[in-house]
Amino acid sequence: MPGMNSGLDVNDPTVVAAFRSALSHQGIIALLIVAVLSVAWVSVRRPALVESPGEEPAAGPAWLADPAGRRLLRIGFGLLWLLDGLLQIQPGMAVGLPSQVIEPSAVSSPAWVRHLVNWAGTTWSYHPVQVGAAVVWIQLGIGLWLLAAPTGALSRLAGVVSAAWALIVWVFGESFGGIFAPGLTWLFGAPGAALLYCVAGMAVALPGRSWRTPRLGRAVLGGMGAFLAGMAVLQAWPGRGFWQGTSGTLTGMVQSMAQTSQPRVLADLVSGFGSLVGAHGFAVNLVAVAVLGLTGAVFLTGWRPVVRVALIVFVVACLADWLLIEDLGVFGGLGTDPNSMIPMALLAGAGYLALTRAPEPASAAQEQLSGPASSAASGRAAGPRWGARLRSAALRGSLVNAGFGTMASACAICVIAIGATPMALAQATPNASAILAQAIDGPVNAISGPAGGFTLTDQRGSRVSLASLRGKVVLLTFLDPVCVSECPLIAQEFRQAGQLLGADARRVKLVAININPLYDEVSYTRAFDRQEGLAGVPDWVYLTGSPQRLRQVYREYGVTSQTLPAGAMLGHSDIAFVIDRSGQLAEELDLDPGPGTAATQSSFGTELAVAARQQLAS
Repeated sequence: MPGMNSGLDVNDPTVVAAFRSALSHQGIIALLIVAVLSVAWVSVRRPALVESPGEEPAAGPAWLADPAGRRLLRIGFGLLWLLDGLLQIQPGMAVGLPSQVIEPSAVSSPAWVRHLVNWAGTTWSYHPVQVGAAVVWIQLGIGLWLLAAPTGALSRLAGVVSAAWALIVWVFGESFGGIFAPGLTWLFGAPGAALLYCVAGMAVALPGRSWRTPRLGRAVLGGMGAFLAGMAVLQAWPGRGFWQGTSGTLTGMVQSMAQTSQPRVLADLVSGFGSLVGAHGFAVNLVAVAVLGLTGAVFLTGWRPVVRVALIVFVVACLADWLLIEDLGVFGGLGTDPNSMIPMALLAGAGYLALTRAPEPASAAQEQLSGPASSAASGRAAGPRWGARLRSAALRGSLVNAGFGTMASACAICVIAIGATPMALAQATPNASAILAQAIDGPVNAISGPAGGFTLTDQRGSRVSLASLRGKVVLLTFLDPVCVSECPLIAQEFRQAGQLLGADARRVKLVAININPLYDEVSYTRAFDRQEGLAGVPDWVYLTGSPQRLRQVYREYGVTSQTLPAGAMLGHSDIAFVIDRSGQLAEELDLDPGPGTAATQSSFGTELAVAARQQLAS
């Protein structure tokens, strides 16, 4: 899809090094924040504990006040978020996730889904280092937050943040879990793992009283039962390829998973199951339909004794599917999560645990879990308003009373902010990061010495000399007016650089010199400008002159060219020079456009604009 691919290898060393560097620097910032918060908490809390050494907490550990079903979701999905964050650290994620994960997930979806997903993929491919690192910290932070806050408002807020981020991943990263694409089936991960994360987050965000009655458990199991029953119908539907053996849809899926890079034992196991499906496809699909249909029907009843049996069967089925069909979800080079079976088993388990009425906790824990509304209902005054809490004395009191979970939650929120901030900045920046251009052509080379003088004719017929441009930063390149390959790309990079410079563009001159002396007339440079939409670009000039004058300029700047075998187009150096306001050479940039994608073209424009601004600031 347009904009989804940066054109770089997923293991490009320049981008991988920048990705690791960003993670290291942000990791140091995270550690410093955690250290500062910890020192502040300990330094304020320690004197208070010394003053009242004999006081005991009014209630037991906070996690005891967390109902079993909610605790399963909170801890289970907290660990999953941590695993997902660690998987995002893979070196190939920065470049490869848009083109090798996001794009394939949307390729068979309707056009409107592809358009929406492409918008998100473009942001990632334009800013691979910033967005790739941001996802790591956001997911690690959410996981830590869920684990750190067992009860209270912070715990519920962690559920909200988890649900919101999971929804973003489900829409943009998983293309709505493929529910709008053909071939939807529970066996392949429908409705998408991220949607299950979202449902779990919303359940964790519910008030504590919602987990005290069996109503929530019946709702969770009922919704899952209806979904499984629907999946059973789709699995049994004739013509969808699941009843066939060797040529069936399921066989093809299993065999493709067996080819991924993974331990030999696992590959042999998956391959063996593929052979079984190929030989007995009808029987395997019949078992799948029966398990889905019967489990769904039992979950809909909400009757605890039979739900327990169905839950055991369902968890075994999930584990078998995760191992034999989803292939654990983390192999193959760019696995981002363990897929949908573990999250689905956790949801089903939480629903079953919630069928049992939870005992009422001690009053302090109940107050902590249910929040201010519960306090008001029992006649106790609500806590101070936020304005009062921010006063120094009140803030010190809050730190004294804060438990380890509260401080750990604050640290987790800071980790999320470390990731979310650069992601928001990247989203607000329409042009690609210069790291893509540096990955293709290397960094900018600093040079020094006087720039070679010239007096040539621009596309309007006016005489222009380098001396006449004194006082402006000059971005200079060489273009062939009859070129149809790289020169148009470089011209667009200069155009984008002018747009990026904004108000600074009036202090910068964008200059191209004709590299093809066979076509030295002004009519050719003027036609090139019209063709590339450069006629209206301020401070853009395309210069030409007699073959003798042009060749003299080529010698001054060390630019070489050669006639190509087919046609009059020339092969030449793709290079640009940055000339400072006093006429001195400052930098040399290699402008070989490489793959010439939208991302790399925009990246070169960014590199040119950055180079010009650096000279303006010097």
